[in-house]
This record gives sequence, C-alpha cells and structure tokens, in this order.
Amino acid sequence: MKGSILAMNKNKVVLASFCILASAVVFSACRDKQSTGLEYARNMYDPIALNPDQPVSTTNEMLKSFKGQTAQTPPKNTAPVGFVEDDIYPNTKEGFEAAGVNLVNNMPLTEANLLKGKHLYIVMCGPCHGEKGDGQGHLVKIEKFSGVPSFHDPLKESSRGGLMKDLSAGKIYHTIKYGVNMMGSYASQLSPDERWKVVLYVQELQKAK
Repeated sequence: MKGSILAMNKNKVVLASFCILASAVVFSACRDKQSTGLEYARNMYDPIALNPDQPVSTTNEMLKSFKGQTAQTPPKNTAPVGFVEDDIYPNTKEGFEAAGVNLVNNMPLTEANLLKGKHLYIVMCGPCHGEKGDGQGHLVKIEKFSGVPSFHDPLKESSRGGLMKDLSAGKIYHTIKYGVNMMGSYASQLSPDERWKVVLYVQELQKAK
C-alpha cells in the first residue's frame, strides 16, 4: 500500500515537472514574435554559400569583386551553357523571311521531344495562344489580350504575311526568339534546343482541324 502511494506521488511529481517545463517553453516562445525560439544546429539554418542578390561587405578582400551584391551582370560576349546563339538572322522583316527559308529544325521528331515541346508550349505560349493553338488562352478569355491568331485556322493570317498554318519552322523559331507585336521575346526563357522542341509541337498544332 505504502509502495503504491509512493509510486503515485512520484508520477504526480514527474507530471507536474513536465507541465511546468512545457509551460515555460510555451511562454518563452511567445515572448517575442520575431524570435525563432530555441534552435538546434544553427549552422543548418545559415548556409555557407551566399544567397542570390544578398548584400555583401566590400571590405572583405574575398568579396570585393561582388561590388555590393552577389548576382552580377555576365561579362560581355559570354552566354549561359546551352544558349549559344546564331545571330545571322536579325530581328527584322528581312531576317524573319530569311530564317523562314534557311533555318531548318534538326531536332528529331520523337515522342519525348514532342512531349517536352508540349510542356514548354503550354507553360510559355498557352496563356495566350491556348493549349489547342486556337488563340483562346485564358489571358484572351479574360480580355487581357486580343487578336491572338490561331495556328490552324485556314483563314488566319500572320501580321507579317502568309497564313498561320503555313508558317515554316524557321519563322516560328525566329518569332519565339525575338517576339512580334505584343508577344515578347523568349530568348532568355528558352534555350535554342527548347525553342526547336516548341516548334515541333506548334507544327503539330498547325495540322489540327
């Protein structure tokens, strides 16, 4: 009997101690809204590498080249991996026509390339041109943009001449790279290979009926 009472008292003491500790933790965490509370292994929260656009001290010899921030303008005449450009066809009507005649899509017409082209098209082009290429993307439906042509309408003409369904691979590529009218350039968003995959998919949409 005495042993049972001692065990019960011990359990009460443990429970009371736990409640007091829990209350202390809760109240200390609520004391300062900006506080992150108790932290374990702080070095896991603070990365060694600098974050993009993070201000840095130019007094540090190792960081002087950053000139106050981590993100820097690339040196002249350099390009990211995969963005080697061919600037033979400038952003002019003459360049557009020449690209239409001379630029050839060497990207193989495979299921994988078509699927990738479809994905990129839906993400980059679909909001205006529509997932079916009918010029009825959601930005058109909410009347944010108008006059977006269909790729497969037999009567829709390009603003630069010729039917949309007859645009060659080179003309589509040139338009993706430089943009036209209200459509901006996608040269920085899509690598040359990705543009050609989009061209593959657009040419499939041109065949739609």
